[in-house]
Amino acid sequence: MTIKLIAVDMDGTFLNDQKKYDGKRFLKQYVKMKEQGIRFVVASGNQYYQLKSFFGDIQDELSYVSENGAFIVEHGKELFSVDIPKKNVKLVLEELVTHQKFSMVLCGKESAYVLENVTDKFYETMKKYYHRLQKVPSFDGIHDQILKFALSCPDDETLQLRDLLHSRIGDLVTPVSSGHGSIDLIVPGFHKASGIQLLQEKWNIKDEETMAFGDGGNDMEMLKHVKYGFAMKNGSDEVKNEAKYLAPSNNENGVLEIIDQYFAKQGPFKDLRS
Repeated sequence: MTIKLIAVDMDGTFLNDQKKYDGKRFLKQYVKMKEQGIRFVVASGNQYYQLKSFFGDIQDELSYVSENGAFIVEHGKELFSVDIPKKNVKLVLEELVTHQKFSMVLCGKESAYVLENVTDKFYETMKKYYHRLQKVPSFDGIHDQILKFALSCPDDETLQLRDLLHSRIGDLVTPVSSGHGSIDLIVPGFHKASGIQLLQEKWNIKDEETMAFGDGGNDMEMLKHVKYGFAMKNGSDEVKNEAKYLAPSNNENGVLEIIDQYFAKQGPFKDLRS
């Protein structure tokens, strides 16, 4: 068994509930990854500029499948980005304004955007996930390449609202949830798995040489795509039912534990669910 690519979701997966990870332990592993030619990829629904901030001096050595596969960056250089047509952006916005339960971020390549009338609490919360975030009087005047829509909604209605949006605008965008009262609207056919596949093809890496970790609905395609797909112990039931393997929780350094297991044994993983 040889691994050449490790892909990790961030919130609820690589990061603990305090939005931190064991930096010293990871850097030791990262040195081993470089020695063995293993690529480390951050695959998240969050903004590229936010994701890279977690990795200090090595941030431009890594690759990022950001915005749920809408914006892919390899070693500091853009490799791929979607561009939602302006007419589709307009149609989606027209649908969203009819719902009272959503707060929205419009995610562009250069920045993310919220309306000026959002609450301070919502703005400050979104600032944690979108380091480039602008307040605008209207979404109509934005001149940016639009990558996706990010919605906040009541936690206990997330899946119901996701399915409702799928029935209303599923031909324009695909609603996916990372849990925690959040829904992303992404371009159909482009997700974390398509981003990982693009990098695999560029680097000539097979599915059986790839390991991935995730905890939410927006990780499911990625975990099913690779041979070694790990759901986190703290993940949603639908993800744990689909993934081939189970990792310890994000608060137990689950990703780092599995990586250490790989380096220690270089052998097949035991399905921790059995």
